[in-house]
Amino acid sequence: MKLNKIGLLLVCLGLSLASCKKDDAPNVTIELRDRTEQQEADNDSIIKYLSSHYYNAAEIEAAKPNAGINDIVINQLTGSASVPDGHELLISKVVKYTVDYENTTYDYYVLNLNQGGGENKPTIGDRIQILYEGFSLENYIFDFKYYPDRNPIDLTGVIPGWRRVIPKFNTSDGFVVNGDGTTDYINSGLGIMFIPSGLAYFSNAPAGVSSYAPLAFKFELLQTSVFDHDGDGIPSYYEDLNGDGEFIVNFTNLKDETDDDTDGNGFADYVDSDDDGDNVLTINELKPTTYTFNTNLNEQEPVLVEGEFEISRTESAGIITIKTVTIIDSNNDGIPDYRDKNIKVNYNK
Repeated sequence: MKLNKIGLLLVCLGLSLASCKKDDAPNVTIELRDRTEQQEADNDSIIKYLSSHYYNAAEIEAAKPNAGINDIVINQLTGSASVPDGHELLISKVVKYTVDYENTTYDYYVLNLNQGGGENKPTIGDRIQILYEGFSLENYIFDFKYYPDRNPIDLTGVIPGWRRVIPKFNTSDGFVVNGDGTTDYINSGLGIMFIPSGLAYFSNAPAGVSSYAPLAFKFELLQTSVFDHDGDGIPSYYEDLNGDGEFIVNFTNLKDETDDDTDGNGFADYVDSDDDGDNVLTINELKPTTYTFNTNLNEQEPVLVEGEFEISRTESAGIITIKTVTIIDSNNDGIPDYRDKNIKVNYNK
């Protein structure tokens, strides 16, 4: 069944105006192309680029684990010239991935230059600190962020290709604050993505980018933090109900039970504080628990069970208090209370 699926994008207040975010296009009518046909054309363009460009592999390897996007140099192979020593043709090192999006099968390519030494990988609902450089296949740099700042990027508000690629990498395993106030991150996730227009801006390109242009991004993943957009106690990534890597509402059929909008009110669960629409807030249909432990006595932090999420943490004189909520299915029908219209319970009363 072909669905008219539209992903809800949260307006990310306070974030930098990065081109990786979906920007409003100028008031110009752009002819809407067939996604499958455009994917074929984009893939040909990407393959041609990867087959004719090389990068400084030896220099990147020597700079690891602290190589960054500014260390990556890509050059075009011209005429009958050979790839210079210490360099590698991109096509020989990228990994091809395939994903279904908007009823179209897309191929995209990732060059993993450093996996990243941190324990965490972002999820599609996280906020991340990342450095990046976006460029066209004509090597025109249309946007960049070369230095870390206080403005994280919300992965729910970026182009689809980012949500496919960035969670494949780990964050840095630490950082050092320099005497001048700058911060150096250690062993960050480093790579380049090559994505078709259908996973980028498609027909709705921002200034500086052509409509239907396949794009590339160098990126350096620094940090990630799990985020709960609607404050209902459920991390946003957990509210991708069908696990397709997107937050989808089927506006053609709001009763569709396969999208990410439980109550069919037009809001995906990750931005809906009452997911099942029973007039009991989601956070009140989760079982609250408070843990207290004393680090002075070497007491250990509790291990949370499946479906239990930390919502707050405080510390005073070595005594840590953690508050959590746990998903409950009180009638054992396979549907958790907070998404079950037949269960109306408030665990905070």
